[in-house]
Amino acid sequence: MVELAFSTNAYTQHSLPDAVRRIADCGYAGVELLGDEPHAYFPDFADADRESLREALEVADLAVSNINANTAMGYYDDAPPSAFFEPSVIRADDDAREWRVEYTKRAIDIAETVNAPAVCLATGRPLPGTMPEAAREYLRESLHEILDYAESRDVAVGIEYEPELLIENTDEVLALIDDLGRDGLGVNLDVGHAAVYGEDVAESIRRSAGSITGIHLEDIVGGRRGKHYHRIPGEGDLDFRAIFDALDDIDYDGFATLELYTYPDEPDRAAREAYAALEAYV
Repeated sequence: MVELAFSTNAYTQHSLPDAVRRIADCGYAGVELLGDEPHAYFPDFADADRESLREALEVADLAVSNINANTAMGYYDDAPPSAFFEPSVIRADDDAREWRVEYTKRAIDIAETVNAPAVCLATGRPLPGTMPEAAREYLRESLHEILDYAESRDVAVGIEYEPELLIENTDEVLALIDDLGRDGLGVNLDVGHAAVYGEDVAESIRRSAGSITGIHLEDIVGGRRGKHYHRIPGEGDLDFRAIFDALDDIDYDGFATLELYTYPDEPDRAAREAYAALEAYV
């Protein structure tokens, strides 16, 4: 059975324990943890922070759906205002690429601590001077090292594709999974990313059967003709009945996580309205 979770990346004006408590108050069964500032930027996430997180999860009686390690904005003194995936696992610079590999291992450590089934990871974009073929080889090397670490801890790694990244659609992520041949590698399927790329979202879900480590939910206006802006379900054009029917068809029994980082000034409203819009499907 699919259960609903909500990502703390909507609560960047709140501490991580407070975000956990607020999400529980909105009725969710699970919570996704932002593996970045201001919540769990791993180089600064101390033992006391881990203990506060464990206590908040226990009191709230929430499971952790996923550790979202797509970004590492805390790496920068003056981070860009929009989603940014550097340093990425496809960076040509060996030291920067290894930093990101180690950062992802720390996300896996947190997942093991809080019994999260998976972490998600975006590939990033090939930077100028890095040909796509070289970027793919860096990706393979990075993922093998990450998966050696993750599989021994029973934590899955879900690649989250997105338009304009090295891995940007369902075809590419399934080809990557097949190419690496690793049991611990799957796809964290963001329905809005599939829609913006122009895919039939329900068909993307069915094609990914058996490989989905997690689902990210949000609404999108206009599909491929629209902008990549995460909206509360019901405020865009996605057919959530078709999405949940597809999840039922493939017997998916994990979490579907609302990712509404676009509402930092009113995360409680976004969480409540999203839950009200989707609770009938679960």
